[in-house]
This record gives sequence, C-alpha cells and structure tokens, in this order.
Amino acid sequence: MADLKPKSDISFVEVFLCSAFAACFAEFCTIPLDTAKVRLQLQRKILATEGVSLPKYRGLLGTVATIAREEGLAALWKGITAGLHRQFIYGGLRIGLYEPVKTFLVGSDFVGDIPLYQKILAALLTGAMAIVIANPTDLVKVRLQAEGKLPAGVPGRYAGALDAYFTIVRQEGLGALWTGLGPNIARNAIINAAELASYDQVKQTILQIPGFMDSAFTHVLAGLGAGFFAVCIGSPIDVVKSRMMGDSSYKNTLDCFIKTLKNEGFFAFYKGFLPNFGRLGSWNVIMFLTLEQVKKIVTGQAYYD
Repeated sequence: MADLKPKSDISFVEVFLCSAFAACFAEFCTIPLDTAKVRLQLQRKILATEGVSLPKYRGLLGTVATIAREEGLAALWKGITAGLHRQFIYGGLRIGLYEPVKTFLVGSDFVGDIPLYQKILAALLTGAMAIVIANPTDLVKVRLQAEGKLPAGVPGRYAGALDAYFTIVRQEGLGALWTGLGPNIARNAIINAAELASYDQVKQTILQIPGFMDSAFTHVLAGLGAGFFAVCIGSPIDVVKSRMMGDSSYKNTLDCFIKTLKNEGFFAFYKGFLPNFGRLGSWNVIMFLTLEQVKKIVTGQAYYD
C-alpha cells in the first residue's frame, strides 16, 4: 500500500473546494425535496393566494408528484442555480473554516479528543460567518422555489437566478438581498452546529466501537445522525426563515414568529418536518460521504471498500 499523506497537509483552499463540491453535489441530488419542503411551509400563503379551501400539497411524495404533474419535472429544480451559488459559498466556508476555528478555540498545542461544547461553538461561529456572505443566494433560492404554477399569460416574478438578483436590487434596494438575515444567521448557525458537531461526535463514537472503521458505512450512519439532530433543532427557525423570505408582509423575525404561533399554533413550526428530515437526512449523507471520499483522494488516502 502506498504511503498516506497526513490529513494536516490539506490546505484551507483544498478543504474549501472539497466542501463546496460535496455541498453542491448534495444540493443537486436533493433539491426536489427542498422545493417540496418550502411549498409545504408556505402552504397557508399559497392557499390564501389561490383561494382554495383544501390543502394543495399533502406529504413529501405527494408534494413532489403534484409539482411535477402541474408544473413539469424541471420545476422540482427551481432555484437550483441560486442553490448551487449558496452551497459553493456557504458550504465551502462553513466546513472549510470548521477545523481552523476549532483549533483556534482549543489551541494548536491541544492533544486528545476535543470537547463537544468546543465543536458546537466552532460550528456556530462558522455557520454564522458563512451565511452573512451567502444570504443573497439563499433569498433568491427560496423566492424561486416558492413560486408555483401561474395562470396562462402571467409571467413569473423572475426569469431566473441572475434576473432575480438584479430585480430585487432594482425594486427593493441592495439591502433587500439580506432580508431575513437575523433568522437565517440563527438557523444556519444552529443547524451547522447540529450537523458538523453531531457528525464529528457520532463518527468519533462509532469509531470507538470494535469492528467499525473510517469507512463509507460509518460516514452514512454519522450523516443520518447529523441530519436528524439538525432538523429537530432547526425546524422552527427554518419555517420562520422560509416565510420571511417568501412573504415580505412580515415586519421582522419576531412578528413572523408571533403571527405564526398565534394563527396556527406551536406545531406550525414543525410543518414539513418529515420532508425536512428527508431532505436534510439525505443531504447530509450525500454531502459527508462525498466530502470524505474527495478529501481522501486529495490527500492521497483513497481506499477501496
């Protein structure tokens, strides 16, 4: 077997590019589930707009089928361009910065297993920093996904992702691209902590079990754990974020939270929970599995199962 190149030899730029590639690949594979999740979260607004008394979307697969039937299969990938923009910037930064920030928090001379709270803090910081830069891409992605089938002859709000950026700036001002930044920082910092810290911790725990190795199966299990924790913790924030980005009638984050709680009850914050888990669970499995393999190739540690 060839000599292995130490993990420490991988540079920040290499980690950034590996992370960005893995995040973009996972985004492309799972965005139909994300589109279904957004539509379910915005169900109340869509029903009110179209004047329909019965729910239009029912469940994850039902929503996917309805969108494909009424709007065409390509509609499930609405917002993919902005989604890839987001994942390249946000995914690359939040994961690429995680190890350096974690090392900074514990000190470069630290030896042993890093405490869980330090992992959580590092992921909170990197998630917040990354989304401040990537928020415009998130806004455009949600707006494109939220737009359903329009009546014949009625043009869409945006011709595409690039047109959406320019139209929002022209009509609403440059600052509008950072609409929903507050809940988005909270959501992404918390979900990033749930994903990265839990993946880190679950993987570390699995590797301590006799018979388990740093293999694709371990990465799948750790990725599922990361997705589950992320949805349980971040779902309420995700609902508020999607509603604020899809509907400009809310004054601020607190106004959106109070109105949702008052009008629809606590469980409205977990509307679309199953599609959200289906989306984040599969997204994390694909992303972490891809990331681990790409990093092994880059560092010369590729293995064969």
